[in-house]
Amino acid sequence: MLFEDPVIASRFLTLLTLSFHIIYATIGVGVPLMIMIAQWIGIRKNDEHYILMARRWAKGFVVTVAVGVVTGTAIGLQLSLLWPNFMELAGQIIALPLFVEVFAFFFEAIFLGIYLYTWDRFEDQRKHFLLLIPVALGAGMSAFVITIVNSFMNAPQGFDIVNEQLVNVNPIVAMFNPAMPTKVAHVLATAYMTVAFMLAAIAAYNLIKGSNHVYHKKALYLTMKVGLIFALAAALIGDLSGKYLAEYQPEKLAAAEWHFETAEGAPLLMYGALNENNEVKNAIKIPYALSILAFGDPTAEVIGLNEFPAEETPPLIVHYYFDLMVTIGVFMIVISLIFWIGIKRGWTFIKARWYRWLIVLGGPLSFLAIEAGWWMAEVGRQPWILNGIMTVEEAATSNKHVGLMSILFLLLYIVLGIGTIVVLRRIFKDNPVEKELEPLQDGDNTWH
Repeated sequence: MLFEDPVIASRFLTLLTLSFHIIYATIGVGVPLMIMIAQWIGIRKNDEHYILMARRWAKGFVVTVAVGVVTGTAIGLQLSLLWPNFMELAGQIIALPLFVEVFAFFFEAIFLGIYLYTWDRFEDQRKHFLLLIPVALGAGMSAFVITIVNSFMNAPQGFDIVNEQLVNVNPIVAMFNPAMPTKVAHVLATAYMTVAFMLAAIAAYNLIKGSNHVYHKKALYLTMKVGLIFALAAALIGDLSGKYLAEYQPEKLAAAEWHFETAEGAPLLMYGALNENNEVKNAIKIPYALSILAFGDPTAEVIGLNEFPAEETPPLIVHYYFDLMVTIGVFMIVISLIFWIGIKRGWTFIKARWYRWLIVLGGPLSFLAIEAGWWMAEVGRQPWILNGIMTVEEAATSNKHVGLMSILFLLLYIVLGIGTIVVLRRIFKDNPVEKELEPLQDGDNTWH
């Protein structure tokens, strides 16, 4: 059977766990910021709708945090069990951010608990708002330090290997590697963007289903605006990421773009298919765009994939992950930009059912873009687990029972996923906005 190979089974289980955990991790990073923004606006404008947004979002957030703890713990265990040789080496170098991540999580969880249990305990809501600052900082710090570990895997430094012995270890140099700035910035920006569009999708869905409450209109306006800001930020950081790849991991960039021959003024390829001779068919070619993405110069030379040994060439499927990520990102920028301009110009079609369905679609699509981005990052580093130093096969366990573990964890994630949906539906279905707030007079001015 396929899973009898422990390397393949280990890769599958890691992929499964990371793909499931990234959903909860993204929510865990993005929701605290959205709660902060909503509560701050509510305090500043003395608007009970925004205060209620913060309160309701916080209720749902607790559920996802609980599941995120389970999946995060699973990742920690799997790193040691599935990739022991990697942890034996990397653990001596990059253990510091892993320790800081635990501290950041407890920092976040403690203040989140205090925040949740002190609603209505403060006469001055600004004091209650202050409790959100360490929650958001803890969430952001968790993403920061974990992404540093992934950055180290892509650009390892801060150590030497002499006679197969690890020497001259410097954890600080290892943490602040060349991949760190763009990876951390991209992870944070896309997390905030995705959560904003997720909350926008919920608001739009409620409006479609007939709830014309001003609360949902305000929620939609706020989340679409925040989503647009971070979608544009993610696009800018993505451009910087392309320039990092061109300098430090040119084989990943070449694989993502199916760029086989070194050439000047290289076009960027979107979509298409490869034949048996690795010839690209039916792709959309954007002239000079790959050279611009790589070096900011339309005439720059971009190294082709044929320059690298075949055994070090990343899987060409990463091209589709790149296409998916970029397509969804552009779609969300367009949808949110039109929405924002439409509010200012009074375009009525942005209130139409069909347009709100596009916004609803943007919620799951944004999470799919997050997944595609991580698949590209991880698959694009193949065959290396530690770029240029240790391959995946060298790092993996030799245990023959990983396949069984994969099945058990798959069942666990199905239960956790379904359980999350059921609990969240019960929480909000039994406590609709109309039940928590007296209906207010509706009008166009309630969009602002």
